[in-house]
Amino acid sequence: MNTLGLSLIMKMGCFCSREIIYVNNTKYEIKEKLGEGGFSTIDLVENTFTKKRYALKRIICHSIDDQKIALQEIEYYKKLKHPNIIELIDSTFKGSADIVINATSEVYMVLPYYRRGTLHDYLEIRSFTKNYLDIKEILRIFIDILRAVKYMHDMKPEALAHRDLKTSNVCLTDGLSPVVMDLGSVAPAKVQVCGSQDAQKLQDIAAERCSMPYRAPELFNVKSYCVIDQRTDIWSLACVLYAMCYFKSPFDAVYERGDSVALAVMSGKINFPEDTPFTQDAHDLILFMLKEDPTERPFIDDVISKSEEYRRALENNV
Repeated sequence: MNTLGLSLIMKMGCFCSREIIYVNNTKYEIKEKLGEGGFSTIDLVENTFTKKRYALKRIICHSIDDQKIALQEIEYYKKLKHPNIIELIDSTFKGSADIVINATSEVYMVLPYYRRGTLHDYLEIRSFTKNYLDIKEILRIFIDILRAVKYMHDMKPEALAHRDLKTSNVCLTDGLSPVVMDLGSVAPAKVQVCGSQDAQKLQDIAAERCSMPYRAPELFNVKSYCVIDQRTDIWSLACVLYAMCYFKSPFDAVYERGDSVALAVMSGKINFPEDTPFTQDAHDLILFMLKEDPTERPFIDDVISKSEEYRRALENNV
């Protein structure tokens, strides 16, 4: 065989080879990249023995604080067991526990793979032809999301908030059941802010970990003396419901134009399309949650109650 032929074979071999990852004693082959965020990458992987596919989340840590945040996420996966919250299959930590200058470590999390993708993906496909979801289907999915959030808000001894609820953080099963994912932003729901330093710290965390078009107004401009609670999630849920009706958050257009999302959110005003297949009842449910003043915003039990009441009314009218 000539040198050129051998060179081509070697190049093809390199091109076709797949990266292998070990999580504890299990060997996974990386198939393709599914997504990338500010703090992590998600790959589609295959267990080389069972041939079953999973999503592998990899977080690169550049500091001890990064490690703590990533390991805390794993603890939340282990703690939160609900049919509408994603489960953790396996996890491992690679690297030094004491990061030195310019060194990094990695945290791997093996999660279920949902071939339908996210609610965001599903809505985006339907948006191309303005194929609106039926309101009954919207409520079915939305109420299951609410139940997952209620489970977090009712957690003992300390209530938890997701802090980054959005359509791209909800996976869909083959049967279109929602599964809330990405617990990297989860935190104790109630935060007592005492002074400008506390306020700035929380505001900075929100800017890093809470997506703008779904972020509650009190997280854009945190007051120096206040209490932030789980009702940040209620605002985000209103944006999710709006997106389920109209394919995008009410503040996505502002974000895409490059205008100030903070000003739009803090005004508390949203517009509904004039040409709509949805009744005022659907809009009222969104507005019920979308209160600019968090003290006027309902808690999760009231949102579930109102959503189920609306669904019953629809069923009785058939």
